[in-house]
Amino acid sequence: GQALYLDDLFSFFEVEPEIVSPPDPLPFPVPLREGFTFEDVGFRYPGAERDAVKDISFTIGPGEKVALVGENGAGKTTLVKLLTRLYDPTAGQITVNGRDLRTLDLQHYYRQLGVIFQDFARYSLSARENIGLGCVESLGDENRIRRAARLGGAAKLIEGLPNGYDTMLNRLFESGVDLSGGEWQKVALSRAFMRDASLLILDEPTAALDAYAESEVYQHFAELTQGRTTVFVTHRLSSVHMADKILVLKDGRLVEEGNHDSLMTLKAEYAGMFNLQAERYQAAVRGEGLVSNYDRSASCQLALRCIGSSPFAASG
Repeated sequence: GQALYLDDLFSFFEVEPEIVSPPDPLPFPVPLREGFTFEDVGFRYPGAERDAVKDISFTIGPGEKVALVGENGAGKTTLVKLLTRLYDPTAGQITVNGRDLRTLDLQHYYRQLGVIFQDFARYSLSARENIGLGCVESLGDENRIRRAARLGGAAKLIEGLPNGYDTMLNRLFESGVDLSGGEWQKVALSRAFMRDASLLILDEPTAALDAYAESEVYQHFAELTQGRTTVFVTHRLSSVHMADKILVLKDGRLVEEGNHDSLMTLKAEYAGMFNLQAERYQAAVRGEGLVSNYDRSASCQLALRCIGSSPFAASG
């Protein structure tokens, strides 16, 4: 039965990467002085009939915390894939310190990135290796692995496993264990913190976490991102108040840009999304049943603490 899939394996080996380093690549500029700039960036996926993003222009300053928000399909993850050079723009350019990303050494650039995607990997390896793979060169550095686990919120979880950091995370192995979706996400988040990265990218980093775990992550957000340029994607707008800049995407275009207070004052796209989420939490607290399957003693209280600057705070 397994032999039936060998053709898939050989076909995979024959795939040639389309994103490669130029003949004379430049190193990633350290330190970041000008940050990253998107200049009229557009991108269309192969075979697609329309652009996923179009005419996008903005700057991510050194050490700046930038949040990408918008509805599903707005182009948030596409921008992340372009920033990480999993794809190159089909229009415009992305620069770092004024240099086009396409002129940089690809592997050197990748080593400057710490990334957790929505569809993160779940390796059939030990807890230690699942975290350590975030920086392969440091797989033997126990202190670094434990620090990353603490930052990602996985330390307490792993210490409670049968064999601690040596526990195999797959039931295929004898004495191996499987984790819940939220627990796997903590491990993946810890893996992202293994690297001493210049750019940290978190694509829905708390999507599978419960309210308490999410609160813990964002309480330590300043520590997690200290000295790092950070981009994070989220649908939970209660978590973006700590961002220096919020980019609001709609239908593949950048429609608003600013911090939380300025965008709420604008009373446009962002304010509408924020108020809608706030109203749903308020309705749950009032017991009107608009939010199903929520722990009202945890999720709602967390949300209400985070939205203190919203119009609902005065009336709640």
